Amino acid sequence: MIDDLATFRRDFVVWLNERAEHLGPGYSGHGTLDAQIEQFRRLKRALFEADWGRYGWPATVGGLGGSPMMRAVVGEEITARNLCEPGPWSMIEVLAPTVMAFARPELVGELVPRFVHGEEMWCQGFSEPGTGSDLASLSCRATPTDGGWIVTGQKVWTSFIQYSARCVLLTRTGEPGSAHRGITAFLVDVDTPGISYRPIEIQNGRHEFAEVFYDDVFIPTERLLGGVGQGWQVAMDVLPYERSTSFWHRGAFLQQRLGELVEAVAATGAADSSTARTLGEAYQSVISFRLRSRATQHRLAAGETPGVETSIDKILTASAEQTLFDAVRDLLPGTIEFDDTPEAEIWRSEYLYSRAATIYGGTAEIQRNIVARRLLDLGAEP
Repeated sequence: MIDDLATFRRDFVVWLNERAEHLGPGYSGHGTLDAQIEQFRRLKRALFEADWGRYGWPATVGGLGGSPMMRAVVGEEITARNLCEPGPWSMIEVLAPTVMAFARPELVGELVPRFVHGEEMWCQGFSEPGTGSDLASLSCRATPTDGGWIVTGQKVWTSFIQYSARCVLLTRTGEPGSAHRGITAFLVDVDTPGISYRPIEIQNGRHEFAEVFYDDVFIPTERLLGGVGQGWQVAMDVLPYERSTSFWHRGAFLQQRLGELVEAVAATGAADSSTARTLGEAYQSVISFRLRSRATQHRLAAGETPGVETSIDKILTASAEQTLFDAVRDLLPGTIEFDDTPEAEIWRSEYLYSRAATIYGGTAEIQRNIVARRLLDLGAEP
């Protein structure tokens, strides 16, 4: 066991440098989503076989123990080298700890190792048509039956379901209008009869998301996460993980892309005060987010449970993402709009994806309301 985080990072970087050419083609920003997912799986297997992917996870799921900061370091170094797009990687950090906390121990021991080792991908069935960021108003219903539950309803914006074996699903089990008190969570197999999905093409041409239909889907009782009516607690448990390690990985990606933007601008010879100001604003936005994310990551590693204050992290990551790619548009004129080079395709795809940063994972407006009401105690809107 490596106890010192600096030593862990140093040794991991040495390992990466020695094996860079054997770790796959990496994430290039373009190419098919299928190819990116295959690279993620290839890389995850390589890390697990070399033990680096086992640090920070408990022995109950095949890990080697140690601080979750070790997982953060691995993800950061992988992202900084463009070896893997951070989206698929983040699903493990978002879902595995929550399932470990709420599922039956037998289920954790059977399924979670497949997830953290990269043998399986999982997805998250939270959002629904018409509910927006108001998760408490979901209506996908689970009705009790012999030996389990029958689920009927629809979800939307489910990421990577076409590659997933399991889904963490929120359902309504209480009376209509019972809000968060009537929500129950399950871990459901995606290949269960009655589950179908339809891909959603987003602005950059990818089919990362899907709308998912549950038509009389049977889920056995042992797939409950927590107890009946505890789904809201499951959802709230997800947030600290979504806004800690996975945000840390996203921040590493943004910082790496910021460095590439600086190099691209330098190659154009632009050196006026307006260029410097735009780059400075992008730098300030990315680094502010990184510093906030670092503090959240360390709090989680220390055993704290971050709460509503992570809405600040969400606001900062959306701002950093959009400010950075706005700078690309402004400082590399025509690149996003007209160029057809491979590098331009990457910038274009990422710029288009960044437009949704203030929407996915909780809209910027909702997050600011949470900060105003629950952190600053400014009260409800008049």
